[in-house]
Amino acid sequence: MDFPKYNGTIHPDEWINDIRIYFKLKNINDRDCLKIVLSFIDPIITLPNRIDSFEKLRNAFKEDISFTVFKRTNKKLLESLRYIPERKGGNTSKFVSNFRKLCYNSEVNDIEEQKIYFRNALPKLSNDNYNNCYDYFLEFTKRWEKIKSMNHLVKEIEEIVTVESNLIKNESIVALKHVSTGKYLSSIENLCYTTGSKSQMVWFFVLISFVIFLRN
Repeated sequence: MDFPKYNGTIHPDEWINDIRIYFKLKNINDRDCLKIVLSFIDPIITLPNRIDSFEKLRNAFKEDISFTVFKRTNKKLLESLRYIPERKGGNTSKFVSNFRKLCYNSEVNDIEEQKIYFRNALPKLSNDNYNNCYDYFLEFTKRWEKIKSMNHLVKEIEEIVTVESNLIKNESIVALKHVSTGKYLSSIENLCYTTGSKSQMVWFFVLISFVIFLRN
């Protein structure tokens, strides 16, 4: 058989659920399945005598020291997890998946505790990067009270990421179009500020023109 043995490196609930499905697909009932399952347990796992149900097996796994180590390891990974914004090459979907899996493995089930770990994983602004960053930490904190479940938590971070992706930031490339003429405003390559950022001065005039168009 190709099903992996239980050795304390996977959550007991996950392993038991998977192996029961595995044997069900092979048309083996739970009673016979349990007898076979006991042979799929690594000898390093200490079990009491008379395991006659999957519930007792589940409890035995969770009382073994390996499960304590497993939870502690996953909680440390949860504490060190950091969100990398998509504009910096991060993947929100993978981050959320990793976060949920680590919560499950470490049995962090309380939503208030989950919110704390999630917020701590978000990037915080400092004085040297304030002008060109989105404050995920602050935006998540604003939504704190209304988050009541893991699904709601994920929904809120997705909204935060969507808002951030639509913001115009320093060095963003934008195109401004005159509504009446349909023509786009262009830049003059050699017209730049002589101090400060020394960027193209035309951007200043473009923004002023854009405001005038709106007022008209």
